[in-house]
Amino acid sequence: MSALELSHVSKTFGGLSAVKDVSFRVPAGSIFGVIGPNGAGKTTVFNLVTGVYRADPGGSLRMGDVDLGAKKPAEIAAAGVARTFQNIRLFAKLSVLENVLVACETKRATGLLSAALRTAGFLDDEAALRERALELLRVFDLHALADHAPTSLSYGNQRRLEIARAMMLRPRVLLLDEPAAGMNYGEAEGLEAQIRWLRDEFELTVVLVEHNMQVVMGVCERIHVLDHGESIAEGTPDEVRRDPSVIAAYLGDEAAEDE
Repeated sequence: MSALELSHVSKTFGGLSAVKDVSFRVPAGSIFGVIGPNGAGKTTVFNLVTGVYRADPGGSLRMGDVDLGAKKPAEIAAAGVARTFQNIRLFAKLSVLENVLVACETKRATGLLSAALRTAGFLDDEAALRERALELLRVFDLHALADHAPTSLSYGNQRRLEIARAMMLRPRVLLLDEPAAGMNYGEAEGLEAQIRWLRDEFELTVVLVEHNMQVVMGVCERIHVLDHGESIAEGTPDEVRRDPSVIAAYLGDEAAEDE
């Protein structure tokens, strides 16, 4: 069973093909990587999956039996797709805890009237959501910084905060766009362990876009490779590492020297 499936997906901007006839299937419960050089179309694929862009006619994007191509971004999030961004997008004027809580609006058990009247149900709902947010901060070792401004966090911790916020949506599929960017070797190793733990603990499917080959080869079970918006290879980390087209397009001489 596939948690996410792209079939002949394309996206053009004017006369430029950012993504061209891309197809891949992400097995449910897997950690799947999408890699490629800058400009390969990786983030465009994420934007198509999450409804930021509409795919060109003729292809399809599905999460199980859900047609993602027909839905708006908020509907896709509510259906169970959450993401982080290549460029960190945190709310500087909110605390670390509040940055996580902003993602929970679609998960509230009470409505606007209950909020206005401050009913017992609303207060119980608030307490439950706050406890879940704190639990996620504990997972990422950020709970001691809950009342701090996100701008006071290290770059690596800001990345982890984004993942915690995405997890507030209780996603079925989690899209991580360069989560290891700015992390040192030790932080990247810790991230690998956290990604595996999240997949196992929350029964997630994780799709990862990443330039850090330590993380990609260490955590992904299958990898799809893009170059200039087109698919050029797919396989296990070992298969991708040895694929001549991948070495030429992306991994370069460094990978060849490792053989």
